[in-house]
Amino acid sequence: MKGRVLIIAGSDSGGGAGIQADIKSVTALGGYAMTAITALTAQNTKGVHGVHPAPPDFVAQQIAVTAEDLGADAIKIGMLGVKEIVEAVADALETAALDAPLVLDPVMVAKGGQSLLDEAAVSAMQARLIPGASLVTPNAPEAARLTGEAVEDLHGQRRAGEALLKAGAKAVLIKGGHIPGDTIHDVLMTPAGDHMFDGPRIDTRHTHGTGCTLASAIAARLAQGDDLPTAVDDARAYVLRAIETAPGYGAGAGPLNHAWPCSGSDLGRG
Repeated sequence: MKGRVLIIAGSDSGGGAGIQADIKSVTALGGYAMTAITALTAQNTKGVHGVHPAPPDFVAQQIAVTAEDLGADAIKIGMLGVKEIVEAVADALETAALDAPLVLDPVMVAKGGQSLLDEAAVSAMQARLIPGASLVTPNAPEAARLTGEAVEDLHGQRRAGEALLKAGAKAVLIKGGHIPGDTIHDVLMTPAGDHMFDGPRIDTRHTHGTGCTLASAIAARLAQGDDLPTAVDDARAYVLRAIETAPGYGAGAGPLNHAWPCSGSDLGRG
């Protein structure tokens, strides 16, 4: 069985994003989720109310013992928070020397607007994690912060993607959900060429954790042997249906229906 995904990210007490969304997504798509938790957060659909970073050496230990015993077919990185944790993760992955694709979701700001990555951590991510990442999956604001490019339309997405490829990423998925318009354009850029993924914008407030969910779904598919464009296409379809069937919980940005493939779908193959 292939499909072991090592997830390095923070916990969301509300269950809609972070480690909770990652585990749900990988499991729903037939993979096996393992975790290294970088932070505890007190949050719900209305926002982040508290953040408690994990000790960097303990984050590294979680990675080391998991990699040594269980291995991994893909790695997904989400919220890291501070420079010390970015560096601890980078060091631990170098030591583990896992031969697995790495999907980096550069989580910077929560849905409610709270910062989840400080400036020193951004610089550390640019230096230690983006170079060599199999795929980086920033939304428009994250891509702008990482590259200094204005990401306000398709041309801006492409410029930011080119900058991240030059920075050493093997592939980049510049997401377009934050860019106005009835159609969302996600651009997958690689040195070998680009792929465009288009989809309708859904009028809903239930979008909490979409970035975490998409990156984890891509990692699950890569772990199962899909090529990158197929993994992205499958993951986008999974997220779209998860938004369409969201349970409607909470007074703010509600969670997705991560478990929808369990009711029967060809996307739920294991």
